[in-house]
Amino acid sequence: MNTPRSRGPIARLVIGLWDAVNFSRRLVFNILFLLVVVVVLAALFGGNTITPPADRSTLVIAPKGHLVEQFSCDALSRAFSRATKGSDCRELRLRDVLRALDAARTDKRIERVVLELDEFQPGGFASLREVAASLAKLRASGKQVIAYGDNYSQGQYLLAAQANEIYLDPMSQGGVMLEGLAAYRQYFREGLEDKLGVDVHLFKVGEFKSAAEPYVLDAASPEAKQANLFWMADVWQRMLADIGKARGIDPAMLAARIDALPAQVASANGDLAQLALTQKLVDGLKTREDVEKLLVERGVADDNANGGFRQVTLDGYLKHLDGALPQADVRPRVAVVVAEGEIAGGEQPPGKVGGESTAELLRSARDDANVKAVVLRVNSPGGEVFASEQIRREVAALKDAGKPVVVSMGDVAASGGYWISMNADRIYADPSTITGSIGIFGLFPTADRALDKIGVHTDGVGTTRYAGAFDLTRPLDPGVATVVQSVIDKGYRDFTGKVAAARGRSVEQIDAVARGRVWSGAQANERGLVDAFGGLDAAVTDAAARAKLGKPDTWQTTYIEQSAKPFSQILGGFVESRAGLAMLRASGVGESLMLQHIKQQAPLRLLDTLVQQRGTVRVLPLAHCFCAAE
Repeated sequence: MNTPRSRGPIARLVIGLWDAVNFSRRLVFNILFLLVVVVVLAALFGGNTITPPADRSTLVIAPKGHLVEQFSCDALSRAFSRATKGSDCRELRLRDVLRALDAARTDKRIERVVLELDEFQPGGFASLREVAASLAKLRASGKQVIAYGDNYSQGQYLLAAQANEIYLDPMSQGGVMLEGLAAYRQYFREGLEDKLGVDVHLFKVGEFKSAAEPYVLDAASPEAKQANLFWMADVWQRMLADIGKARGIDPAMLAARIDALPAQVASANGDLAQLALTQKLVDGLKTREDVEKLLVERGVADDNANGGFRQVTLDGYLKHLDGALPQADVRPRVAVVVAEGEIAGGEQPPGKVGGESTAELLRSARDDANVKAVVLRVNSPGGEVFASEQIRREVAALKDAGKPVVVSMGDVAASGGYWISMNADRIYADPSTITGSIGIFGLFPTADRALDKIGVHTDGVGTTRYAGAFDLTRPLDPGVATVVQSVIDKGYRDFTGKVAAARGRSVEQIDAVARGRVWSGAQANERGLVDAFGGLDAAVTDAAARAKLGKPDTWQTTYIEQSAKPFSQILGGFVESRAGLAMLRASGVGESLMLQHIKQQAPLRLLDTLVQQRGTVRVLPLAHCFCAAE
């Protein structure tokens, strides 16, 4: 009979350690599995109880983060950001603010609206004006609007100006900072070419097409300065007029005060809060506690509420508005497709415009028999030409299928953003929308001189003259430069030709207002690039009328968007609940998860998109506009 061999002490030690490790591994995975089950069950059964607002409630709108057309982060990332007070995924959708204000206007339970804008990061001017108009409409209905802030940037103040009463902290270090608009950028030519030895070759059509100037110049060109100052002056004067109208102050006086800012601050002994009160920009100087006491006196005391007054937050009110179970609605639809962000090829996530993904959304609207008209909401500075053309073709296909298409421009619909808009039956914009920039460019960086500086050289053979010509480690061949410029020239002819055909103008007429020049919405309307002024509601109403859908109660508006992942929504809902928030803050895991959302700066990202693996370069014809102002 064979007896089992006895193991030595080392073998027994190794086997024992392995068993311990294996047991620990299974224990950890089982604990994680049980934790996931608990989170899902908690989210499904009581993580977010929706309570309707009580009578005489105050709607508190205290937005944190950027105002956007479409979320760029999924529900889970947004929930983590809110729970951990991170900044990368703190976003507020324009449509949510507008529908909350519209509902509050007729909701008898909402007595007033309070604006707390300290952590609000305004978007562009068109979206701000839409929110300001909605606030003015709510105020005109008899609902009181109160704004409070530690400081006000000029974007924040445009919204605060719509309030019946504006309060500022008496110890404010920023006051109400109206300073004007500016468009300054960094210019990299000396650093890239002289210091590093990287040559960036620019190919473009249009003397005003300035998006790529930072790579080849040390300062803005005269054409860029001329064009930027022209549209910015128009937008700024309108902003002063909007503030002046809301506050009963002559816009010229507002402008004069800015010019005399140093003297006025000195005369107020550096007290910016007192200066704002003296200039009637605010109605009183109060601490947060003073404002909360005022709201208790005017409303209903609630010891369990933040601030001690009966209230409902914007998120809570939106959940209440969304809380009813969806009913089957067979009414014909006006579908809204959002195109927000830079335009790139292929499939892109929400917050970006993908040649394939956005075209697919439009295609689904075309194939849906219950969709009778489409509104394309554009908030994009442009991007890749071919991706823009893919989307434009789907707009044309919708029209060929007998479905009206109306474009609603948001803050920016320039360059490629205009490319995807031009074939619409009608184009709406705000007078302060940034649009135009009908032009095209391409960039080709070469690093042969940079490599020379460190003693690295490229050499070899090719079967033809142009084999390997797009290798960034070699000098740019003049023949390749001719090829690239020819492609860019053809792209510009295509752009202006398509705009001319879509807008019923001659190519010469379009070229006169193109050349890469940026216009405000008002200026674009004067030049035939925009048809009418109005926000998203005006575009939706127009689309419904073109589809002959009848009265507003006979049709519905829906958004066609990429579907969110169910698990992300469930877990995001739990994170936002009290239990989930407590667990997340105690664990500290949220901060580490948010690191993945750090964003690369746009100018450097543009160069990064051109460089592929193995040292080759993509020469992408780009219809892009860096046309923001602050």
